[in-house]
Amino acid sequence: MVDKNLLLHLESYLTKNRLEKFKKVLSQRTKHFTVATEDVYQLHNTSAVIRSCDVFGIQEVNIVEEVNTKRIDREIAMGAQKWVDLNRFHSVKSCITDLKQKGYQIVATTPHECDTNLKDFDVNPKSCFFFGRETEGLSEEVLSAADCYLKIPMVGFTESLNISVSAAIILQHVTSKLKQTNINWQLTENEQLEKRLDWCKKTIKSYNAITERFYQT
Repeated sequence: MVDKNLLLHLESYLTKNRLEKFKKVLSQRTKHFTVATEDVYQLHNTSAVIRSCDVFGIQEVNIVEEVNTKRIDREIAMGAQKWVDLNRFHSVKSCITDLKQKGYQIVATTPHECDTNLKDFDVNPKSCFFFGRETEGLSEEVLSAADCYLKIPMVGFTESLNISVSAAIILQHVTSKLKQTNINWQLTENEQLEKRLDWCKKTIKSYNAITERFYQT
């Protein structure tokens, strides 16, 4: 549990604008949707997906690094990795198992399966949108485990979009649609408290010293 007295004390070190920004952003955060990237090779693509998640209020990103393991490109992510929670997995199987245990349906994003067009996607179920490698796309393991397939309608000669572009288009659409429903999509009160404390920790340079002094008084 979060120590609310400590949290309020820490927040007194933040500027009014920063504190208001934290609260405004948190009010739009959700875990109703999440995103997973599967062995994306180009570093900037994963980083750009994380940035899109932050922009559209997705709190958690799941990164499968079964083949390709690289650090997040801080320049592309523009600091988004500070505000979004990154869950890393060494296998697709462990990622899918974790997501299923959390109650998510697996949504495979692919232009090659005729299941659901983006405009017809049902936002009611908790969903994880899987994005695959730049050239191969999603693995058979993800496609086999998927509860549904989702595609962005395209009318040009090109058959697919860059994954970061696809993620941005999909997330903008589903989050906008979600907020028009009566679904309880926001973070719980405790989750918001935990994020406020976490963001204080990542923002206040003397966090450890301030916390130590607080408990000594």
